[in-house]
Amino acid sequence: MSKAIAITGAARGIGLATARALKARGAAVVIGDIDESAAEEAGESLGVAALTVDVTSRASFTAFLDRAEESAGRLDVLINNAGIMPIGPVCDESDDDARRCLDINVHGVMLGTKLALDRMLPRGTGHVINIASLAGVLPTPGLALYNASKAAVVAFTEAVRLEVRDRGVHVSAVLPTFTNTELVAGTRSPKGQRNCEPEDIAAAVVELIGRPRPQAVVPKRLGAQVKLGTLLPDRLKQAVSRRYGLDTIFLDYDPEARKGYDARIRTGS
Repeated sequence: MSKAIAITGAARGIGLATARALKARGAAVVIGDIDESAAEEAGESLGVAALTVDVTSRASFTAFLDRAEESAGRLDVLINNAGIMPIGPVCDESDDDARRCLDINVHGVMLGTKLALDRMLPRGTGHVINIASLAGVLPTPGLALYNASKAAVVAFTEAVRLEVRDRGVHVSAVLPTFTNTELVAGTRSPKGQRNCEPEDIAAAVVELIGRPRPQAVVPKRLGAQVKLGTLLPDRLKQAVSRRYGLDTIFLDYDPEARKGYDARIRTGS
């Protein structure tokens, strides 16, 4: 895979796993993260360029893409992966948490997409991949802020895809289910289901780059279930939610186990 690929939020989790999978396939990968020390450590472990980037800042994001192209060559793919996931009762969520969630998860994706398209559209080639979530199409108690942000990413990505689809540039969304990263610290898996691993999402991204399409649900089997679920009456949806424990997963969790993650996403490191 002889492509130059930049990934945000890649010091940990899905971003790091994706960088590793793409480098293993021969891509020239550049990773970015707001946590400078974590980015440097990840870059050294992978043997790739690692840069600091604040996805909410146009100046920072522009500099990241400029330096990525200096390091890896003309950008073929941008993966907008950076994101945070505050959880808990909506009335307990602070206004600062709400603003930060939307600024990173939504504005960061919008900004990265626009900056990448500025480079890709004149060339008539390129691919922007936005890491959304099944939370963007499956509202869940205790996840209102994250639900809202990822629903915005799903809608934004599809609208942009339709706008540029005849200009040689692909725009895609990836919708993972529960994945074993820091985002789900202190929570439990839905009853009878296994969380995905970051490597599962990475594999889906690799496949998407090789065969571009509008959207990839991970795991694939949930794609049809989600579409069918939209046709169910509300009473049946609630019964299914209770059956799998989805009605309480993000309300009945272990705050102590999330302390480290919550502190980090609020301090921007």
